[in-house]
Amino acid sequence: MKPSNVHLLGLPNEILLIILRKLNNIDVLYSLLDINNGRLDIIAQENTFTNILNFVNTNNISLIDRFCIYILPRIHHCIKYFILEPVFMERILLAAVYPNLTELKLFNFEQQIASKYFTEESSLRSVFQQQITSLILVNNDKGARIDSFKEYTRNVYAHILNFFKNLTYLNIMGPCVMLCPGLSLCDLPSTTFYSSILTHLSIVVQTFDDCLYLLDGRLKQLTSFHRQFFNDCSKHGKFS
Repeated sequence: MKPSNVHLLGLPNEILLIILRKLNNIDVLYSLLDINNGRLDIIAQENTFTNILNFVNTNNISLIDRFCIYILPRIHHCIKYFILEPVFMERILLAAVYPNLTELKLFNFEQQIASKYFTEESSLRSVFQQQITSLILVNNDKGARIDSFKEYTRNVYAHILNFFKNLTYLNIMGPCVMLCPGLSLCDLPSTTFYSSILTHLSIVVQTFDDCLYLLDGRLKQLTSFHRQFFNDCSKHGKFS
């Protein structure tokens, strides 16, 4: 039986989708959208390729330029979840209005990011305060470099809960527990790290007492609580 050469465009849509779903969404959109082929244009705008966009480890400036100028404004209404790094976060989030965006995962998060963007003066304030309900931060603040875990708790962790008005899901992780500053609530007011709507929390804590503080009623709607202890990668736990 002789092998046959089948052109990609000769395949039915169902087969094309199976093939394209094995690729990165960013690559699919960059390669297929706006190339003067109506069929591929429609396929590229399927929810499979537009609901979640992951720009992590994307260092191609021309790719970012094309997305921000041409692609994101076209698919803005489809995007529900961005996975970003701080270097391009502001540009991407300001490239269009995303009415259905509710989830954000941010890699290489550091305290200076909170100081710059999680403020009332921030150009991203309305997105963060009015739209984001689910926030995942991959913390790059090395615990050994933090002078005071209480100050870090007050200025970063507690500030996030105060600033993100609609947050119901918060996950703050690190590449390793020992590299992620632990939440420390001892001797801080009970109004510190307070929320009336947060239902899920995953975070590194300093001590077991900090777990008890988190369960003292300050998180009124909490139904799922995952914690790890700072300086001990072998310990982890879950409260539900």
